[in-house]
Amino acid sequence: MKKNLAWAPAALVVAALFTGCQSNTSSENQTTEPVVKTYTIDQFMNTTSITGSDFSPDNSKILYSSNQTGVYNAFEVPVTGGEPRQLTNSTDNSVFVISYFPKDERILYSSDKGGNEITHLYMRSPDGTVKNLTPEPEAKASFAGWSHDQSSFFFLSNKRDPKYFDLYEMDLQTLTPKLVMKNEQGLDVAAISRDKKHIALVKSINTNSSDMYLYNMETKQLKKLTDHKEDIKYAPETFTPDNRQLYFLTDEGGEFMELKSYDLATGNISNVEKADWDIMYTYFSRDGKYRVTAINNDARTEVKVYDTATGKQIQLPDVPAGDITGVNFSDDENMMAFYVNSPTSSSNLYVHDFEDKETKQLTNTMNPDINQEDLVKTEVVRYKSYDGMEIPALLMKPKSAGPKNKVPAVLWIHGGPGGQTRLNYSPLMQYLVNHGYAVLAVNNRGSSGYGKTFFAADDQKHGDVDLKDVIEAKKYLASTGYVAEDKIGIMGGSYGGYMVLAGLAFTPDEFAVGVNLFGVANWLRTLKSIPPYWESFREALYKEMGNPETDSAALYNKSPLFFAHQIKKPLMVLQGANDPRVLKVESDEIVEAVKKNNVPVEYVVFDDEGHGFVKKENQIEGYSAILAFLDTYLKGKPTPANSGSQK
Repeated sequence: MKKNLAWAPAALVVAALFTGCQSNTSSENQTTEPVVKTYTIDQFMNTTSITGSDFSPDNSKILYSSNQTGVYNAFEVPVTGGEPRQLTNSTDNSVFVISYFPKDERILYSSDKGGNEITHLYMRSPDGTVKNLTPEPEAKASFAGWSHDQSSFFFLSNKRDPKYFDLYEMDLQTLTPKLVMKNEQGLDVAAISRDKKHIALVKSINTNSSDMYLYNMETKQLKKLTDHKEDIKYAPETFTPDNRQLYFLTDEGGEFMELKSYDLATGNISNVEKADWDIMYTYFSRDGKYRVTAINNDARTEVKVYDTATGKQIQLPDVPAGDITGVNFSDDENMMAFYVNSPTSSSNLYVHDFEDKETKQLTNTMNPDINQEDLVKTEVVRYKSYDGMEIPALLMKPKSAGPKNKVPAVLWIHGGPGGQTRLNYSPLMQYLVNHGYAVLAVNNRGSSGYGKTFFAADDQKHGDVDLKDVIEAKKYLASTGYVAEDKIGIMGGSYGGYMVLAGLAFTPDEFAVGVNLFGVANWLRTLKSIPPYWESFREALYKEMGNPETDSAALYNKSPLFFAHQIKKPLMVLQGANDPRVLKVESDEIVEAVKKNNVPVEYVVFDDEGHGFVKKENQIEGYSAILAFLDTYLKGKPTPANSGSQK
């Protein structure tokens, strides 16, 4: 799969933008404008973002991460409902929970320093003391699963070699790690069998192709399971609870990823599940009573839960309209935790009891000051691009917009390059729409979720065919009749930020303004400076984007920095100083280059952020600056007092 430059969860607030797929009610025939209250960015950001879930060993509480304190911290809430309890008290670095320990109320969580992505694993004891379980300062560690016997957990670390992640097992009694598998081939661990005998691995060939391997922990033998010359993706998902089969996803023989099984004893492959869209993932509850599958259904998440004994789908709980995500079961499989998000609400945590059939909402994350009737829903639309290819997009229309009140608009371009803007709630986008901007999020060719042909259609053509899709999106907005066609800007993060710069530099008359969030300006530098721990994907990335050693001319020609003299429309740049993916120097140089054109340039730098902004105070400052910039250069309001400021 394509490596996504837009990081999650740290960039959730930037990359995951929309929720819901209901279309807006047309206002074209209305004789009066609907009355919509206007809200501040502080009010929008007073909505709480939560993520993760795990049941306590006694099933009385659920653990999750919340940013209600300004940065993400660990919280727990009773399954019967009630006031959440804060467990960690970080004021600088976000805490992302993994789970409780299997048999006690210690918790395991992940955290980095200022967004540098050098994540470590930490243990918090019930008395509040914290221990860094992976203390090597320059090594990145990530959780890889609890052992089924609950005596240890697995994790990945590049402490031996910065380029490769080895697999370790951490004993819960001694908290001493043991090397399980040395990785010297750029493989990625995907699943570990419950009997600890097998490890499923994947190796990227290019962004459209991969191979699958099986490692025997007893014999130390590595077996390649796939053999193909054409581009086919293989993605191991999970071993069956009886350890006899490996479930994996593949697009072999079709456009979309479907679920198949590999029999470890015979090597036979069987079909398990297929959908009209990509199956994104599948997994079992602890003892295999249930299996969960998620489908990428036209940019929304469709979850199915199966009773594995009968193979039949179970009926999901009756909850408010929206997507169910993050399904997690208690160890005894009697309860299920999950999230629900909707077009006008951020994610909320629910718990369902299978025995008494009762479902409870455990959180209420929306700011009560915001009337959800003032927020807008998102419409899935499609338009024809320059060559006839159909391009999907997500449209948010201000309630006041109509033929007699044409509004300015912003095109949002996702990261990736193989990302996808999905139907998730975004305070930033709702904020912009609430202040009178139409927003169209373009899933241009090269986006995931729409089949492998569409996914590969931008390879080696970045900044060209995908940019043409975006230009056609501008034409689509103009055709709605309620958008002022001379007031359409372009905005995006990471690869989407690159598209902003490419649009302003390569098509300088197309977009009225550009807002670039940590986007690539110089592909030669970025591809040479990717983090060492991306080594397993380096060649695949080079095959898609170009090799800086052998394709330098092509990369030069698609790098906006070298054509910055052509930029003549106002530009805003936001950047995290600790970004390991798109270095701060990228933004520094494009800002200085564009200033030479006597073009309005505003630059906001956050010294305590990385690739994406996770601290509420920074989000508030950055998002309010974006609106002020758009108001100045799209709506023609007076220039803000802090124009050109740099934090």
